Amino acid sequence: MTDLAHQRRQRLIGIALMCGTALCFGCLDSTAKFLNHFVDTIMVVWARYAGGFVLALLISNPVSRPKIMVSSRPWLQVGRSILLLGSTLFNFLALIWLQLDQTTSIMFSTPFLVAVLSGPMLGEWVGWRRWCAIGVGFAGVLLVTRPGFGGIHPAALLCVVPVFSYGFYMIATRILARYDSSETTLFYSNTVGVAVMSLAVPFFWTTPHDPVVIGLMALTGLLGSFGHYLLILAHRLAPPSVLAPFLYTQLIWVLALGYLIFGDLPNHWTMAGAAVVVASGLYLLHRERQVGRAVTSGAAFTE
Repeated sequence: MTDLAHQRRQRLIGIALMCGTALCFGCLDSTAKFLNHFVDTIMVVWARYAGGFVLALLISNPVSRPKIMVSSRPWLQVGRSILLLGSTLFNFLALIWLQLDQTTSIMFSTPFLVAVLSGPMLGEWVGWRRWCAIGVGFAGVLLVTRPGFGGIHPAALLCVVPVFSYGFYMIATRILARYDSSETTLFYSNTVGVAVMSLAVPFFWTTPHDPVVIGLMALTGLLGSFGHYLLILAHRLAPPSVLAPFLYTQLIWVLALGYLIFGDLPNHWTMAGAAVVVASGLYLLHRERQVGRAVTSGAAFTE
């Protein structure tokens, strides 16, 4: 009984870490959209991984700690890193034409995919109450995008790749949490990303001279690396089917940042959809606390 209560507490900590991840990602997308006006998107993606790679070298220091570079599942690490790179690249490209709240809302269909995959791939089956909450949150996403009703730019199709890439990325993150340290997983993410993008960036390079642009390019690496580090830690404490819906809190940040930085005002459909997805996330948090109290007291409680 004590072990079960401890597991519930771990899940709540994991949820808090996921909310921190959402804040970092909201700021990252805002920075990337701003930089798209001054440099090529390929340079923005390269800066995100180059900055993260340098940060990982400074913090993890693989020279004095060579075990960080050793993975029990190296090919899965490489595959996961490529999935993340693809998600980042296509998401940043979509930001050229779409508002922050639009790209974020489309990405919110990822929890549905993760919930579907978690059962057969991880053996972590979702209870009917969580299915209902995830379904309600997904309905909120549909309110924002209104597919088939002229509600969004055709560039939204670019977001299909990040949705699937990120869904499988989250599953891979959960699997790797069983074998490798958080530092090892983060090291692979940045190393593979910067290696691939360094092959492409010379064809798109224009030297930035504005110190603000240079500083923001460096900031993308910090935001991306720290956000994904929190993500990795969260997946050590809770299954992805529980964590994924809390990425919905990112919508709060992108709505605020989109207005403050770009003057993008969300329409009433966006606000209605945001209310629905946030409510579904709050219900899931409430559910975790209810189950935790029931486990601690020894009462019967179904998922």
